[in-house]
Amino acid sequence: MGDYWTSDRTTDHGTTGSARALTAGLLMAGWVALLWILEGIDVATGHALDTYGISPREMSELRDVVPAAFLHSGWEHVASNSVPLLVLGFIAALAGLRRFAAVVATIIVASGLGVWLTAPENTITLGASGVVFGLLGYLLVRGFVDRRPWDILIGVGVAVVYGSLLWGVLPTQSGVSWQGHLFGLIGGVAAAFLFRRPSARRGPDNLVTV
Repeated sequence: MGDYWTSDRTTDHGTTGSARALTAGLLMAGWVALLWILEGIDVATGHALDTYGISPREMSELRDVVPAAFLHSGWEHVASNSVPLLVLGFIAALAGLRRFAAVVATIIVASGLGVWLTAPENTITLGASGVVFGLLGYLLVRGFVDRRPWDILIGVGVAVVYGSLLWGVLPTQSGVSWQGHLFGLIGGVAAAFLFRRPSARRGPDNLVTV
């Protein structure tokens, strides 16, 4: 009679790295394409979709926390979010789609609720930048939380390329929701802890029996 622990060397039931990369790439390409399609519909309908943005502290607006993350206020807005979302989302999704989905859901809810609670009156907030900041925060701390050297290196690389975005959590630019950025970042950091990988107990051949 005994208990045993083994190390988890694979992600998503042993799928190969190339398969995970292809899946992550297709997912993020489809996501970004969806954002552009939705903006096209918004423009074609006289910005009818903007009503699904978040108006603060109105109970009926809580239902818009999720759709607001997929809508934008113009072509320039969606273009500015597309590349960082594609890159950061791809990197995060490489570790597994189930974990990625949980992380993104946490970020969207945290960012949206933060906006709902703290945004100025008579404003409508929408856009994927809260998700971008959330993924940035998640990738920056994930390696330290999971204690994985490779993910720490990835986080350092992300910091070098996108670290300057962190200034966006400050209220320095009119018409830009620093609240969405800040709470998205907080949601991403929280997700790294909520969905951390369990550590393996190591012994001979990575197996411990009792």
